[in-house]
Order: sequence, then structure tokens, then C-alpha cells
Amino acid sequence: MMNINQLNKEFESRVRLGIMSVLMVNDWVDFSEMKGLLEITDGNLASHSTALEKANYIEVKKEFVGKKPKTSYRVTQNGRQAFTEHLDALEKLLGR
Repeated sequence: MMNINQLNKEFESRVRLGIMSVLMVNDWVDFSEMKGLLEITDGNLASHSTALEKANYIEVKKEFVGKKPKTSYRVTQNGRQAFTEHLDALEKLLGR
């Protein structure tokens, strides 16, 4: 029997699930692309990505391209492992 407490609380939000899902299958994804894929606001993306960065699940790279700031994201090895474990726990909960 699966204990629901095995699910990772960091991934309870649909936005965080979306960020991690996108990053699991892409190398670096920039802010604008992520925002467009998930159809969320700047503030929503910024707050959820900050939480995932603090948990060491994603890496955030900030740079300037010309005179414009560019923010990009990628999943860390720790994040890849945690998200995979979360998905495995979900599958067990569903009885798969």
C-alpha cells in the first residue's frame, strides 16, 4: 500500500509540476518560452522557479544578451531524481 506522504510537497502546485515536466525533457529553457508553454504570468513563474531553485531542483542562469536580461532554467541532478521519485510515488498511488 502506498502512503500519500511519499509524494513530494514541492511538486504539489500545477505550475511547479509544469516547470519540472518541461525541464525533464529539455536542456535549458528561457523565461519567455517557459511562460508561454505554461501560460502563466511573470510573477507566477518567478515565484515558483525561486522555490524550486531554493530546493536545489532547478538551476537558474541570468545573463545579458546585448543589453537585455535573459533568464534560463534547467533541472539539476537532484531535481531530476526528486521528480522521478515523485512520479513513481504517484504511479504507486494510482496502483500502476
